[in-house]
Amino acid sequence: MKTILCYGDSNTWSAKPLLAYGKLDRHPYEARWTTELQSRMGSQAHVIIEGLVARTTTFDDEIEGRHKNGERHFYTSLESHMPLDLVIIMLGTNDVKSRFGKSSWDIASGAGRLLDVINNPPKPLLGGTPKPLLIAPPPLGKLGFLADTFAGGLEKSKGLAATYQRMAELKGCEFLNAGDFIQTSDVDGVHFDEDQLKPLGQAIAAKVTDMLS
Repeated sequence: MKTILCYGDSNTWSAKPLLAYGKLDRHPYEARWTTELQSRMGSQAHVIIEGLVARTTTFDDEIEGRHKNGERHFYTSLESHMPLDLVIIMLGTNDVKSRFGKSSWDIASGAGRLLDVINNPPKPLLGGTPKPLLIAPPPLGKLGFLADTFAGGLEKSKGLAATYQRMAELKGCEFLNAGDFIQTSDVDGVHFDEDQLKPLGQAIAAKVTDMLS
């Protein structure tokens, strides 16, 4: 059986679109894209979910907490769950927040640093180097009460697919653009409506099956 690690933010944790600050909720287990991935893979693979709300690629968040920096716990996650056959990285949505002031290429470069950890870990990983899959999150949707937090983020988010693909090519990594299959919710402009989760899980499962075959 293959082992797949899904490393991401609240959209891997499967947060519902927010209606107000502090009203965090989660899609039911059976509806999550990670559950759809597991269902599609069946007995061929075990899917591990490492989703953290507000996680960035490699940037410290002085408001949400420095532990939101995805690089801080990435190798720990790899080592905790080794041996791994494949690692899925879907981050970048939080990186377009105005407080970080990062370009689309900066964000892709942050994702590239995580790919470097996979290819050159501090210590060799049991089972060898897992195959990485870099996923560009879909662009932001219609921002409501989160407009100030993500001011200027819409255009940056639209650029992530192209910059992530370039980064994947540079690192010799497989790539998938989530925006080809789903869109973010207009409820908050950041998270996914439930009807988007199954198509995303199906698209990822098809890519993963091809990678592991």
